Amino acid sequence: MLGFLGFIALVQGLGGLVGALTDRLRWGFVHRWSAFDGYEIYVSVVLLVLAVALFAAAESRGTG
Repeated sequence: MLGFLGFIALVQGLGGLVGALTDRLRWGFVHRWSAFDGYEIYVSVVLLVLAVALFAAAESRGTG
């Protein structure tokens, strides 16, 4: 379960970075929530860090 959540966070973070840096491919929840306007890059980086933490937790627990 942690591995799956890490994968979702990774995909959303990468999609947010690509969308923020290229102004194309604006998909995912980072671009859909108006609360994140102007903070897309920061939120995407936080999602990538969260993904790494979730993968590490899944590895240490031996799941996923």
